[in-house]
Amino acid sequence: MENVIEIKSFDFAVRIVNLYIYLTDKKKEYVLSKQLLRSGTSIGANVAEAEQAQSKPDFVSKMNIALKETSETKYWIKLLQATNFLSKEESSSIVADCIELEKILISIVKSSKQ
Repeated sequence: MENVIEIKSFDFAVRIVNLYIYLTDKKKEYVLSKQLLRSGTSIGANVAEAEQAQSKPDFVSKMNIALKETSETKYWIKLLQATNFLSKEESSSIVADCIELEKILISIVKSSKQ
């Protein structure tokens, strides 16, 4: 069975890695981009860990961590835009993907707590 959150979070991590490469190679930005790399790739890593959870509370905890990482990632992208390392056009698509992940994770966490 296809796991939508696993696929989308992995694809998002690939975009984050590519954005990190762009920011370091082309914009010579190394500090904020490293934070973005950590939080943006952590979403999928926590989703993958949740798939092997030992219990329902463990699953919910990992998904909650992934959810928190989406908020942090969104923050770094917005900060990179506000400091002119990314244009609005460059950041809008990846922010939209981040918001989509956030909505899916909120839904998973809410339904898992019931």
